[in-house]
Amino acid sequence: MANTPHSLSPQDSLIAVLIAVSVSDSEIRTAELLAIEAVVNQLPVFSGYDFDRVKTVAQTVFDLFEEEDGLDALFGLVRANLPERLYETAYALACDVAAADGSLLQTELRFLEELRFELNLDRLHAAAIERGARARHMRA
Repeated sequence: MANTPHSLSPQDSLIAVLIAVSVSDSEIRTAELLAIEAVVNQLPVFSGYDFDRVKTVAQTVFDLFEEEDGLDALFGLVRANLPERLYETAYALACDVAAADGSLLQTELRFLEELRFELNLDRLHAAAIERGARARHMRA
């Protein structure tokens, strides 16, 4: 972790969460990458964000996941660098990325549960966010 930056921008922190949920099942699917690209290109929270930073942030996440307590370290970085007002945004975007490929594996569900806990999100609010993601990614 010597090469891991000690701080991330709020946008980097959001990207780190999105990459982490995508890789939580040990496979990054194309639909998930496209979902990440879409939110970065469309949402106001990423206004002015340099998309080239995604690769650097992704490498940070990959490096952290190689370590024994890497998930805890990732959550620590996110909590330290993401304003609390964006916690629900992080969770909502993570739910969207997890649902983007049409299936939620147990590892993704577990990651979302841990994220919800780490960000201290109210269970009722989290359920509403989850339901919205499910509705947006429903297939005909």
